[in-house]
Order: sequence, then C-alpha cells, then structure tokens
Amino acid sequence: MYNKIIDYLENKHVAILGFGMEGISTYNFIRRHSDMHLTIVDKDDVYEPNKEILQGDDHVNYVIGDEYLENLDEYDIVIKSPGVVTKDIDISNIKFSSQLELLLKFNRENVIGITGTKGKSTTTTLIYEILRANSLDARLLGNMGIPLFDDIETVTEESKLVIEMAELQLEFVTYSPHIGIILNMFKYQNEKDYMIYFSDIEPLNTYISDEYKGRPYRAQMHNKNITSQTAYIYRDMISLNQKELFDINTEVNIIGEHNLRNIMVSLIVSSILELDLKKTVDTIINFKSLKHRIELVGTYNGVIYYDDAIATIPSATIHAVNALKKVDTLIFGGLDRGIDYEEFIEFLNTGIVKNLICMPSTGTKISLKIKNKDIEKYEVETLEEAVKIADEVTKKEHICLLSPAAASYEYYKNFMEKGSAYQNLVKGL
Repeated sequence: MYNKIIDYLENKHVAILGFGMEGISTYNFIRRHSDMHLTIVDKDDVYEPNKEILQGDDHVNYVIGDEYLENLDEYDIVIKSPGVVTKDIDISNIKFSSQLELLLKFNRENVIGITGTKGKSTTTTLIYEILRANSLDARLLGNMGIPLFDDIETVTEESKLVIEMAELQLEFVTYSPHIGIILNMFKYQNEKDYMIYFSDIEPLNTYISDEYKGRPYRAQMHNKNITSQTAYIYRDMISLNQKELFDINTEVNIIGEHNLRNIMVSLIVSSILELDLKKTVDTIINFKSLKHRIELVGTYNGVIYYDDAIATIPSATIHAVNALKKVDTLIFGGLDRGIDYEEFIEFLNTGIVKNLICMPSTGTKISLKIKNKDIEKYEVETLEEAVKIADEVTKKEHICLLSPAAASYEYYKNFMEKGSAYQNLVKGL
C-alpha cells in the first residue's frame, strides 16, 4: 500500500507544509523510498533544529519566514500538517493533502475512524484494545501522537487501523474510512461502509444526510423509536438488535455518561466485526483512562492537581469541570483556531470556577469577556507562571485543573508535551 503513495507523489512538485512531528514523519517516509525533490515550508527555520535529519540532502529546499504561506498554489501537492492554520489565506487554488488523506486514498478499507467534539481519544483507544484482545493486528494512530506514516511499511491487508481524526486533520480530506464513528466521517463512504452516530443528539441526527451511502448504526441512551441496527439502553442493559451486550452497572474505570456512550460505540464496532463478546466486555471492564485526560497528578500544598491537556475544545473543558465538581482554579488557553467560544464564555461567567488563569492566545482574549466580579482572572505567558499562581490562590482540598479548551501548537508540539510540562511543574512545587 505504501508503494502506491510513493508512486502517486513521484514526479510531482511536492511541498511539506509544517515541519513538526507529522511533517518530519512525512519527510522521513518519503526519503525511505525516494530521493524525489521536496520543498519544506514553515514559518520558522527548520534546518538547524533538524540538522541530523536534513544535512546532506541535495533534493530539498526551504521556504521559511512570515510569508511562508504565500505561493502555495505553485505546488502540485501540499502535504499539510494539522497544526498549520490557513484561515487567513486564499486556499481556493491550493491542492492540499495530508497523511490522513493519502492513507485513506489508498487504504481506506482497513480504517476505523473516530471523530467528534469530545471522547475521541477514549473511544479510539478502547476500540484499539478490544481489537487487540481479539488477536487482531490493530494499530493506534492519528491524533494520538503517532503519525500515520511512522510505521506504514508494516501495515498489511489484515491490519486494522484505528485512527482518531481531529477537526484540523479532516479539513481537506476527500475520502472516508470503512467504519466511521460519530461525525464528519460519512460523506465519501459507499454502500459497503458503516457510519455510527448518536441518534439522540439532535445536532448529530440533523447532520446525517440522506445522501450518505454508508450503512447506519445508531446509538441512543433510551429505548424509544428503536429501529434495526440501533444500540440502546433498557433496564440497565446496552442492547443491539434485541441482544443484551453489557450491564451498565458493571464496575468500570471510566465513568460518566460520555464514557457510557464510548462503550456503546465500542460494542457496535465489536458487533460489526463479529468479535468475541466476552473478550470485548473484559476489555471494557479493565480499560483505564488515558494520560492527560482528566488525569490526577497529585496533591501538593493541599491543592489537588488534574491534567486535562487533551481537552482542545471548549466543550471538553466544560465536561471536565462538571465531572470533577470541586474545580477552584482553571488554567486554559492556547492556539486561536477561530472557533466559537461564546458558550464557553457563558459557562465561565457563571462563576462555577473562582480562579481563571488565562494563557495566550485564546485565554487572553476570553479574559476580556469575563464580567463576573466574583471571579479572579490572571493573565500569564507561561505554564510556569500559571502553576505558581495556582499554588497561591487555589483553596486547600480543592482542584486546580489544566484544561486548555484550545490546541497546544502555539507553544508546544502537541497536548502530550504540554501536559507533561504541567505535571513536571506541579511535582516541583
């Protein structure tokens, strides 16, 4: 399969836009198989920090600096990293692609893709663990910190690629996975594919178009208006096609309604793939929360610290605050992607969190719209400053939560790097 990607790129004028984790992965993949000419496009100098990788390569040139997004229409293909924001330029004549686009173009039948506003990471990892428990060759890829092309040469026709697909990754994708879950995944499916979504969430239900060709599997938290291929809850049991699959009173490590929904989706995938139900249920019972997803860091100076760096959208942060209940201090803010923060601002203005530590650039902008006089606001430039203030202002036996409600690309490579930096600072108190 990977040879088809190389053949497709060969003899084309190719640019790699953004030379972070995914850009480097794309470059390394191409160089493992071809010495074709490449152009690396980035705002910052990429050669010196990556000298060990790039030195001696006579088939690459660089476009760097503040005007790096100009003239992208000159290339046959621009392989874009998800962290590069293009909202301020005319993209009508630019032929964008990405690792995800190229993978789906040549290998979509192997792919289970998960997207949506929150819960993507948990659902993706849970499905991956279920597949492994059933002795399948499963790969955990995508927005989980492992670029798709890092180990693509070992993918076979039997491999199952479980991919978390974030909004920025889907921006220019024109292919759909064989099994698509939640939202934004179904447009390019055919009659042999599957689309899984929650029919009891009205925006989702309205979004699903009659024009979509995939076979629908629905999930809902009640047993009203049941149709075929619908997972539902009745008498504390998750059922699908009149077959009881899982008792919701079972003790598990992932709690809350959102995780119950994640479990329902995983059971649907298990049913579609005809996996062993006992192995699937055992995996669900033993599954533990992800790193940087409402992760307890510890108690220091009487303050309880949680790391939710994986929360890169407002609704995920709202969920974390509501789930933890005793959040006295919230550290938030990150890369401005132009998304709507009005609901988040309204939530913060309720005063449910008394101390808001606002980081650039979204946090700084949101701070100006917090009008509740009972709320203390602190604008900071660094996580170090944020943790120092949190230590001083957070009530004892209450929670300080890092939950950015924005992407981490502005100052960090990804949410994992940001979360790890936060944990190290907290443990140093």
